[in-house]
Amino acid sequence: MKIDILTLFPNMFQGVFEESIIKRAIEEGHVSINLVNFRDYTEDPHHKVDDTPYGGGAGMVLMCQPIFDCVEDLRTEDSTVILLTPDGEVYSQAMAYDLSTKKHIILICGHYEGFDERIRSICDAEISMGDYVLTGGEVPAMALVDSITRLLPGVITEESHVNDSFHDSLLDYPTYTKPRDFRGMEVPEVLLSGDHQKIDAWRKEESLKKTQMRRPDLLEK
Repeated sequence: MKIDILTLFPNMFQGVFEESIIKRAIEEGHVSINLVNFRDYTEDPHHKVDDTPYGGGAGMVLMCQPIFDCVEDLRTEDSTVILLTPDGEVYSQAMAYDLSTKKHIILICGHYEGFDERIRSICDAEISMGDYVLTGGEVPAMALVDSITRLLPGVITEESHVNDSFHDSLLDYPTYTKPRDFRGMEVPEVLLSGDHQKIDAWRKEESLKKTQMRRPDLLEK
């Protein structure tokens, strides 16, 4: 998979993609991540990529030309162009699975007060990370890349993400490790039984309990 990230702040990604699973996925050729400063595409002699909004209002708005030219330069018939915006569809694990099957993803990181509405016309999808506003699309882009990369074949074992929270619209079951007793808090006896049928049943029940308690909306869906 190839991922192009259009951003005005490529240095924000340093470190994030140079550690842990993403770093290994890049080194092993599972994913290629390309940071593109779309300021390099502006035709403005002063390298501007934003301007004041028509009709007045606070802040600056990203202009069409640099982003259009950048996307058109990178886009192929295999590309999926995603605009990261607070008014997009709220991101989910199901969306992560779908995106992990794509060959080429282009992420557009918004910034400033917003972007020219016409930029939506070159996008295949619009994604929000939740009902809150960030200073830009860089942090959401990091989250998307992380969630997608870990699902690519060969990056982690399939069992690791099949049992993730949200895989079956449920939160993950509780897990424990050594010691068996830590400050009076003991590991549930069923996990020490060696009876995998009972363990699977316990995990399913605990997953349902946790979801009902913390995220009943998932069960309603």
